[in-house]
Amino acid sequence: MSINCVIINSSPLIVLLKSQQAQLLPQLFTEIIVPLGVFEEVTTKDDAASTLLPNITWIQTVEVNTINPVVAAWDLGKGESQVLSLALKNSDCAAIVDDRAARRCGQALGINTIGTGGLLILAKRRGLIPSISPGIQAIRDAGLWLSDSLVNLLKQQAGE
Repeated sequence: MSINCVIINSSPLIVLLKSQQAQLLPQLFTEIIVPLGVFEEVTTKDDAASTLLPNITWIQTVEVNTINPVVAAWDLGKGESQVLSLALKNSDCAAIVDDRAARRCGQALGINTIGTGGLLILAKRRGLIPSISPGIQAIRDAGLWLSDSLVNLLKQQAGE
């Protein structure tokens, strides 16, 4: 199944911006939605991501007024709750989340979820990058914690 629309949470957005890999998003997807709560979370910090995000033209910021009660029951953060609530309403969109609890929630609710590492695999499969290894190191350097076993799994899935 080809994914054209994604709703992205703050953690993946921040590490992609900080690692200078955010340009992969518009190359992979036709619609990139950022809930307003996520936008505010990213832009209230004083870092590279907060400076870059307001100037990106390929994102669509959407206000999320209500959190779906099924999502709220998982007691996730504001951004994760907005991303997953929006994804529940838009079944043709995948949720980009790295938080383990948010991924479990999304999977339990039948939401198509993808993590930052999965984005790199997708980019390699579509010929946008030759290898995921430099990208994984860059997102680790940007602050995303990935266990060695997860990195090995990602590399295996990418055929590296």
